[in-house]
Formats: sequence, structure tokens, C-alpha cells
Amino acid sequence: MGAELTPSELELFRKGFAANPTYRLVQNAVTQTSIDDLALDREIVCRTDRSVSHLLDDWTVTNQMRSGRCWLFAGLNLLRVGAMRRMNLKSFEFSQNYLLFWDKLERANYFLEAIIDTADRDLDDRTVAYLLKEVANDGGQWNMFAALVKKHGLVPKTVMPETQSSSATARMNEVLRRILRQGARDVRALREAGPEAMRARKREILEVVHRVLCIHLGTPPERFDWQWVDKDRAFHRDGELTPQEFAERYVTIPLDDYVCLVHDPRESSPVGRTFTVDRLGNVVGAPPVIYLNVEIDLMKRLAMRTIMDGEPVWFGCDVGKMMRRDIGIWDAKLYDLEPLYDTTFDLTKAERLLYGESAMTHAMLFTGVDVVDDTPRRWRVENSWGDKDADQGFYTMNDSWFDEYVFEIAVRRDLLPAELRAALDEEPIVLPAWDPMGALAH
Repeated sequence: MGAELTPSELELFRKGFAANPTYRLVQNAVTQTSIDDLALDREIVCRTDRSVSHLLDDWTVTNQMRSGRCWLFAGLNLLRVGAMRRMNLKSFEFSQNYLLFWDKLERANYFLEAIIDTADRDLDDRTVAYLLKEVANDGGQWNMFAALVKKHGLVPKTVMPETQSSSATARMNEVLRRILRQGARDVRALREAGPEAMRARKREILEVVHRVLCIHLGTPPERFDWQWVDKDRAFHRDGELTPQEFAERYVTIPLDDYVCLVHDPRESSPVGRTFTVDRLGNVVGAPPVIYLNVEIDLMKRLAMRTIMDGEPVWFGCDVGKMMRRDIGIWDAKLYDLEPLYDTTFDLTKAERLLYGESAMTHAMLFTGVDVVDDTPRRWRVENSWGDKDADQGFYTMNDSWFDEYVFEIAVRRDLLPAELRAALDEEPIVLPAWDPMGALAH
């Protein structure tokens, strides 16, 4: 075949399809029925039991609605477990809207600082072009979540509840992008005047961003009264607290002790090494986003041990692959597509990363694991998509899916072997800003 797609080749394609009765049968089916309904492997569905040997959750799920705040929801869902135990509550949520406000403002500052730092580069420089493309997104990483909590604290959801824009962020984000891209133009134009002039303009831009966020999300409280009735109907009053005091009192896990482990099987990411992604973050001055690359079996063992010790696990994955939302199942072979299309899909996990077929797209919480002979065979997942699907919002992940589509977990540092704890102190490899290991923040 030459470079051009010729009429004769198109005719061969047409005749080849028409001559195969199986292709025509599949065409008749797929033009009338969802491919997912046809390809769903019933055997996998029937043998996937929802029960697990180690179960933590006895609470209801949350709902991020039409927003990309999964990483914030997953982080706050982890923290609320200890808060509910400490306050003896059956149900409790930290305000996701509160952290969204501060993430948007901090990220605007982070973006404009990156624009100042790259002001001497051309607009078509790949990093600059990437910065201008990925503006005011909702996504984020574990380290970014921890940085927000450490700096701004937390408040109960009742103190700063959801708004229309926190639950459906697209229109607000569109306005923020216009402001920040226009601001990038202004800041770059002041390059010859120096950093002081650029940052003076930055302050003016951030004041507008703050105003927009207050209009869309409400004004974050500086102090608030906190009192509650626990599940035994006992009344408690803590009086007036700042968000930082509230977090100090009711965050029961040591956020600074958590590290991010990833499974990145590409040759460019050696096992046992740390790496980071250029320009990935939200709070200027906070610790950078650092990953430690490990084997998938170690990641599973540490996640399993953490759950068995009574604590859920925050994780990042490529959520949409081989997933059935209504019944709430993930399995690496859930859809039997190859016989339907008469082809093969054989990219490895590393190749999917290299060729743009896979990336971290969603963060959730492991709240259970089914262990047989000290080996996990399926995982229970608390999602943040509401309670209409799956088991009232809790999903089941077969272990085969963990191998292929889970990329990251956050666990306590002291669970790592000594040699990996030592590796955390090494200078990280810096991946480019557009690397798929940074995709969860976008």
C-alpha cells in the first residue's frame, strides 16, 4: 500500500466486509444495541462477588456531581473516617467546596508564577503552550491535597456547603481561564520591567480571581462555631474554631507521613527511583509532588496491609477502561471486544502510557479487600459519583484490573522497606509537564 488511500483499496475494504457474514451480523447488532451490552462478559459478571473478607466502610458515599474534584473527594473521604470516629458520628463530610475555593486561588497563583518563570521563552515553546492549555482545571494529586489542608485547614460541609458552581464547575472554569490567559499576556508583556512589576500585575489578577471565586463558591469562613449531636444522642460543643484549628483537632492521620507510590512500567521510570512532573502543583512553596516507582505486587501488598490495619487507601487509576458503571465492576477482560471486531488489542501497560492510550484520570478510595491465602483477589472501592450505581456507590474491582489500570496509592512511609524509604531522599527524576503521570491534575 502506498501513501495515498486509493479508490481501489477502498473497494477492497468494502468487498472484504460485505463478504463476511459474521461482520454483517455484528453490524446489525451494534447499530441497534450498545457495544458494551453486546461485549460484556457475562461469566465475569456472574463470578464477581461483591463481598470482601476485610471491609471498612459503614457510611454513605459522596457525590462530586459535574466536577473533576475526585482527588479532593477521595482525600476528604479518607480523612472523614477518623473524624467520624473521633466525634462518634455515623455520617459526616468535610466541605469539598472549601478546598475547591483555595485550590482554585492557589492554582491561579501557581500558574502565574510559572508564566513569570517562563516569560523569556517563546509562546510556541512546548512547556509554555502546555501551561496555557491546562489552565484552571479541577484535577489534582495527593500531595496537592495535603498542601491545601496543611495551609488552609478544613471546615464541615455545613459551614461551606456546595453551590451550583462547585457541583458544575465548567462555566466558572471557563471564566477563570479567560482571566488567567489574559493575565498571562499582561505578565509576559512586563518582562522587561522585571519581576517586581510582573508580580504587581499578578496581584491585581489574583484579586479578580478571588472575586470570581467568592461570587461562584461563596466566601470561605475565617472562624465558625462547631457543635454536634453524636450517634448516641450526646451533645458536644467545641466553640469557635478557625479552619486550621478544626483540621488540627479532627484530622487523625499524619498527612506529612504519607508518600505516593506509583507503578510506571516504562523504561524511562526505573523501579526504586523517585520522580516528579515539571510544573505540577498548586501551592507555591509547598513540597513538590513526588512519586516513588515500585512494582505492582508491592503496591498491592501495602494497600492490602493498610486496609487490614483499619485504614482506607487513596488511589489513582484510569477509571473508564473495562468498567461497567451501573453494576459497578472493573475487570481487565470485562468486555470481550476482540471477537466482535475481529482484531487484537495488545498494548501493554507501559505501551498504553507511551502511546496516549492510558493515564491517571480518577482518584478514589479502597475501603475493602478480599484476601485468600494472603493474596488479594478483589477490592472494594468508595467512589464519589453518588449512590445510584453499583452497590449504593461502592464498586468492585477484580485484581486483574488493579494490575492494568491502577497507577498510584498513598500510604504511610513507615510501611516501606528500608531501601525504598532511603530512596525517598534521592533527587527525583523530572518528567516533562505533559507526561501522563501528571494527568490526574488535569
